[in-house]
Amino acid sequence: MNLMFLAAGTTGDLSAPTRLDPLQLFMDADIVVQLVILGLVLASIWVWTIIVSFSLQMARVDRRSGEFDRQFWQAEDPGKLLGGKKRPDNPYARIASAGIGELNHSTEDGVRDADSTRQRVALVMEGQVATEADDLAGRLNFLATTGSVAPFVGLFGTVWGIMNSFFQIGSQQNASLSVVAPGISEALFATAIGLFAAIPAVIAYNRFSHRVNRYEARMQRFADRVHAQIGRELERG
Repeated sequence: MNLMFLAAGTTGDLSAPTRLDPLQLFMDADIVVQLVILGLVLASIWVWTIIVSFSLQMARVDRRSGEFDRQFWQAEDPGKLLGGKKRPDNPYARIASAGIGELNHSTEDGVRDADSTRQRVALVMEGQVATEADDLAGRLNFLATTGSVAPFVGLFGTVWGIMNSFFQIGSQQNASLSVVAPGISEALFATAIGLFAAIPAVIAYNRFSHRVNRYEARMQRFADRVHAQIGRELERG
């Protein structure tokens, strides 16, 4: 009798799971919890897509802007650099183009009011700086939204899973761990996925926002230098 008991106990131990299986948790979960987890996984994939693409974009923008900055101040005629066949396509080029374009438009019939011309040029370039910063930060809104919403979506899945566990307790009239544990595990898995999506999104949003702010300050300094150069040209007549 004791041998049979030990054999049964050994067989039960061998059949018990030895590690957490996320895929099995997902397959065994309630349909609502599955939808929550699937939505969070898709959001996490999109978050990482934004992280990778934005990092590459900013590296490319920094490189092109640095190259244009050097070429612009070394060029004898910056207008040719902006209007050539290989016109640079980067924020610095568009800022300089906006300022010089306004200068040319305001001085078509000669310089009538230098101060007003300088003010218009400054406003146009400041507006272009703001536009460039907004374009760079456009996709960061998804990171902010995911970082703030994903934990609550995961919590909704958790609450639903726990409610389902209590329903199973009531229907089976049994509060043992074998009845309660699967539903609670599935529920907590939804919370884990929510945090998995939210944490990288929050970190990336804070980091990238700081990077965009720094780049915006660089664009503004470049615009100020262009504006100062335009002011000197106007004073020379």
